Amino acid sequence: MLNNLQAYDLWHHNCNNFSNDFATFLLGKGIPEHITNLPQTVLNSSVGRILQHSIDDMLKNSRQRKYGLLGIEDQARIQNEPQTSHQRAAAIKTPTTARELDDLLLKSKNSCAIIFFTSQNCGPCRMLYPLYEELAAEAAYKGTLIKVDVGISQDIGTQYSIGATPTFITYLKGEQENRWSGADPGKLRGNVKLLLEMAWPPHPHESLQLPTLRGSSMKPILYSRVPPLDKLLSKMGNSAENPAVQGVKNFVAARSVEGAAEATLPDLDAFSWFLHDSIQKLPPEITFAIVDLLRVALADARFSGYFAEEKQHKTIGPLLEYVNSQKSCPYSLRLVTLQAACNLFSSPLFIEHILCCRTLTSPIVQLITTSLLDDEHHNVRVAAASVSFNIAIANSKLRTEEYREALPEGDQVELAASLLEAIGVEEGSPEALKGFLLAFGHLVYRIPKDGELVDLLKSMDAQGTVLGKGKLFPKESLISEIGKELLGKGL
Repeated sequence: MLNNLQAYDLWHHNCNNFSNDFATFLLGKGIPEHITNLPQTVLNSSVGRILQHSIDDMLKNSRQRKYGLLGIEDQARIQNEPQTSHQRAAAIKTPTTARELDDLLLKSKNSCAIIFFTSQNCGPCRMLYPLYEELAAEAAYKGTLIKVDVGISQDIGTQYSIGATPTFITYLKGEQENRWSGADPGKLRGNVKLLLEMAWPPHPHESLQLPTLRGSSMKPILYSRVPPLDKLLSKMGNSAENPAVQGVKNFVAARSVEGAAEATLPDLDAFSWFLHDSIQKLPPEITFAIVDLLRVALADARFSGYFAEEKQHKTIGPLLEYVNSQKSCPYSLRLVTLQAACNLFSSPLFIEHILCCRTLTSPIVQLITTSLLDDEHHNVRVAAASVSFNIAIANSKLRTEEYREALPEGDQVELAASLLEAIGVEEGSPEALKGFLLAFGHLVYRIPKDGELVDLLKSMDAQGTVLGKGKLFPKESLISEIGKELLGKGL
């Protein structure tokens, strides 16, 4: 008969079995069901706790409603609905001073901008407003559409020599590109479309044959399996009796059995203080179990969303630094920390912080790069590839949808170099190689033409490294796609 500790060890080994976890990674499964985001500031305030039971009842009933908790509509449905005229109008910038206008033009110097000079008494101008709002919504992040009322901002009208309205001035890469007057809808639409095309010509990668890479799931990899909670807490010793731990345990248990809607959030601030105190006082073999409990809870978007908005990331940041500081970090602690890092992506609130905040970006990248080449523990390498994949697809989406780089170039270079090394040394696992290639491919897809990452790929002979895996893994289509197309024709 196994005791509690032996049973938990056996469970954890099986749950981290390479074939099961990595199949989940490659197929994009293991993503939790849709979770309604709860306003954290309400739920974690003293008033929120008093009203918690009423809020839970509202959440249960929200399944049958058009609106979610507290009247918040389902985000997926909102994103698929057409924008209202108010939303379209909000996409237009309306400076009232010359300084505000100069700031807008300065921010758009790497793309394009158009200024619509109008006035309150201009009937032809008002006829163009709906079209201009539509163009602003279509342009999104590609360009800045500006509207200036010269009757209100006379100094701007004088500065730009506006004698009649409507008048339009366009800018491309910081330089004036065109100027015309008159209320011609066709000319306005055509000129804006041409301006956007000149500012954002098709990326060379868009013409490449990359069916496997483009067809891969763009959902983040999550590790949401729940271990036997009593056995997990037995690993913590006396720490398991802490009310903060019991609160998270009860939350995870309720969510696992009854579903996310019925799970009441625990005292997250108390758990934050407990975790911060634990990593300073407890040995790694106990900290491992605490981080594993955190890992499971982070699969809930409400739970991870709370820590995403936490000031200076005082919970997650120090935890990552602690694990990175361990000279001989235990396998189990490193593994669950990598898996917990994957689960940060359960909340969209975390993505911008992970990509842009040095408190998180630096330690996460360090954790990945030191784990990718762990030749003793295959599951650690798989989990590191999973975090890399999550970061790569998040940055890739911003490249494609918002035309910007969120992840600093230095971190992109470090990740790409580590993934290339992992690809180069992989000899036994087709699944692992595919994971490395997917993360690497999304990191490289649509990279800026003239940057450090391009230089790195050429200096490290990235193409040769990838194509060199063809003999060992002849069935892997990503080798040819990334080696011949992305790194061959695309650089």
